[in-house]
Amino acid sequence: MSGETNLARLLRSMTPQLNPGQYVFCCVPVEHDCSALQPIASLREAEGLSLVLTRESADAHGLHYDYVAAWITLQVHSSLAAVGLTASFSAALAQTGISCNVVAGFHHDHLFVPSERAEKALYTLRALSAASMPEPA
Repeated sequence: MSGETNLARLLRSMTPQLNPGQYVFCCVPVEHDCSALQPIASLREAEGLSLVLTRESADAHGLHYDYVAAWITLQVHSSLAAVGLTASFSAALAQTGISCNVVAGFHHDHLFVPSERAEKALYTLRALSAASMPEPA
């Protein structure tokens, strides 16, 4: 399996990067033609097709949303079998009162946090990474 599985190495090297723009979660019927929407991510649920879109795309297509997010990508290539990474960063964000919606890609974890809390989330994630650095010998 590709990607890092060691939690200490994952935390030390997660390197959070803020992607430009604002992102929203929408739900459309499963049969909806999504080709013009260019979703960042999609997931089929019993209630319909959940989409992560740019806010501009959702607005242009008249789609309803109620959560505007910033998108942070953890630049470390984490294994899909890694244990503890999501728990570690979500606990750190929770301690500062920041909600986090996570989408795992093949190579990276993608965090969607409230747009207005993006800088605080980056600070929190960087602090978690720094705290995971080994002590100098």
